[in-house]
This record gives sequence, structure tokens and C-alpha cells, in this order.
Amino acid sequence: MKANKILFITQEITPFTESSTMADNCRGLLKGIQEKGHEIRTFMPKWGSINERRNQLHEVIRLTGMNIVVDDTDHPLIIKVASMPALRTQVFFILNEDYFRNHLNTRDEQGNEYPDNDERTIFFARSVLETVKKQSWYPEVIHCHGWIGALVGLYIKTAYKDEPAFRNTKFVYSLYDDAFNAAFPENFIKKVLTKNMDEVDFSDIATPVNYHELTKMAIKWADGVVLNSENVDQSLVDYAQSLNKPMLEYKTGAEYADSCSAFYDQLFD
Repeated sequence: MKANKILFITQEITPFTESSTMADNCRGLLKGIQEKGHEIRTFMPKWGSINERRNQLHEVIRLTGMNIVVDDTDHPLIIKVASMPALRTQVFFILNEDYFRNHLNTRDEQGNEYPDNDERTIFFARSVLETVKKQSWYPEVIHCHGWIGALVGLYIKTAYKDEPAFRNTKFVYSLYDDAFNAAFPENFIKKVLTKNMDEVDFSDIATPVNYHELTKMAIKWADGVVLNSENVDQSLVDYAQSLNKPMLEYKTGAEYADSCSAFYDQLFD
């Protein structure tokens, strides 16, 4: 089996967000993977900093209307889409009035981390998976960039393990130097729990959950890990190696997309 359908989940991507290592990496990777003949789709949060008019976002009515439950509260999900300039692909945006429209990114204008970042990670991960299910598009590989999507691997291997859309999906997690400072609230793991899940799934995760523990969670449930920065926390690399996770070393330029494409296929060998 080879990887044909690749789902990219990213925190940032140019031109919708400002240029950064992650944003530029993702744009280049999409272009390179698409040129190799893969079928791709991309999801990211609709941050409040993204100008809808300038980027020509429009609502996808057939995908909008679901509610995602976080901490026993229903949160309406809106899906918007925009074409990626110079690429024959679209980016789907996850939007909720409370979690994303009024939030710039992961920090406010003063650089303070939003206190509901924990619930935003839950809402975003589950929203992506529910939307992919609704599209009836079954990805062979999900490649996640940025901690906002760190829970995706956990969910597809537990709560969504019996869903046809994800039954054979491999989860790849990219490591960046994108740490946040504040730990999530003490009840974060209880908020994460949903169907087919149990607190035993978090037995090796220390609480309260901080960036390090959240990333360990992503690595634990990943089928492969990609180093996307020269400054990745070495303890996280060591943790991935202790679990014998296949790992792609840091690459740049055209070599990056070529290496990722080969890495995806290797996960099925």
C-alpha cells in the first residue's frame, strides 16, 4: 500500500498567515507533494488575524452546521474554504465564534497566551476529523504541523479507531520549536475524553499538561515523526526514539518534500 491521499493539518501557512518556518514549510510541502501526484487536502484554524475578504474565504454550507461538544457544551462549527494561490488546491478553515474569530492566533496582541487554548486544541482536532468524515474522503496519511492539532493522532487511534475514514490512516507529527508557556487547566484530560476513550490512554502523561506533555501525547500516537526545526527540544526527540518511532531528520528546500513523500510510503512497508 502506498500513500496517495494526504491530509495536512497546520497551525500556519502562507499566504493566510505571516511568513514563519512553519508557514513557509507547509506551503512548500503542499506544492511538492501535489507535484508528485498525491491527492491533498489541508485544514487550519480560521484565526481572527486572517482577512476573509482579502483571502476570498467563503462558507461551505454543506459542511457547516455540526456541533462539537467540549466540556459538556455544544460549540457550533463553521467551515470556510479558500483557494491556495498558484496551487490547484483549497484550504479548509475551522471556525467557531468563541474559539477563533476573536482570537488572533495562539497569543493576543500583548503576547499573552489565550486561557482557552486547551479547549481550542480539542475543538480543532475533533472538528477536522468530523469534517473529513462528512466529506467521505479517506486519507492514507495525516501530517500535522503545530500543537493546535496535537490531539489528532490520539483521537484517530482511540475515539475514531472504528471509523472507516481513519481505520488505515497513518499519523505523522512534525516537531517544531513552537513551545507555549502556560500549562493547560487541571481538568484538560477529562475534557479530551470522548467515546471509546479512557484515562488509561494518558497513563504516561504528567499533569497539568504543558507543551512538553502535549507533544509527548502527539508523539505517542504518531506512526512517524518529522523534525522540522534545528532547535527541537532534544528530550522530545529522545522520547520518540525511546518508542522506536520512525523519524525523518531535518530537511530543507526541495529535499524536504521528496523526503516526506518517501517517508509516507515507508510507513506502509
